[in-house]
Amino acid sequence: MANQVDTADPIEGCPGDFEQMSEHERGRMAARARVLKALAHPTRLFIVERLAEREHCVCHLTEMIGADTSTVSKHLSVLKNAGLLNSRKQGTIVFYSLSDDCVLTAADCIDRVIQRSIAEQTAYLNADYTRTTD
Repeated sequence: MANQVDTADPIEGCPGDFEQMSEHERGRMAARARVLKALAHPTRLFIVERLAEREHCVCHLTEMIGADTSTVSKHLSVLKNAGLLNSRKQGTIVFYSLSDDCVLTAADCIDRVIQRSIAEQTAYLNADYTRTTD
């Protein structure tokens, strides 16, 4: 169970009871962080997007990315170890696919955050530009 924190002397403007992160929550957040860390590379995000379309072999991904096979294999290993990919072998060729399409929902969410941030920055810059030209 989480430890109750004494809030008799709360931080100004931040009253109320709260609980410290439990060991279970800490483990859950660490597991999430491992998955997010695996996704935190442009090449790996590209791989996930391509695998959302269909499965691909290492050789095709290598051609699409324009990197050497060992680099692409390392990226695939990181994604697979995080539980994001499945693999199957057909003769000497290894094919990869997404283990769950839910990762695409996360990517869509990230795109919305980026778009909102750009819109906010653009509005700020436009307002600042209008002030300086008046």
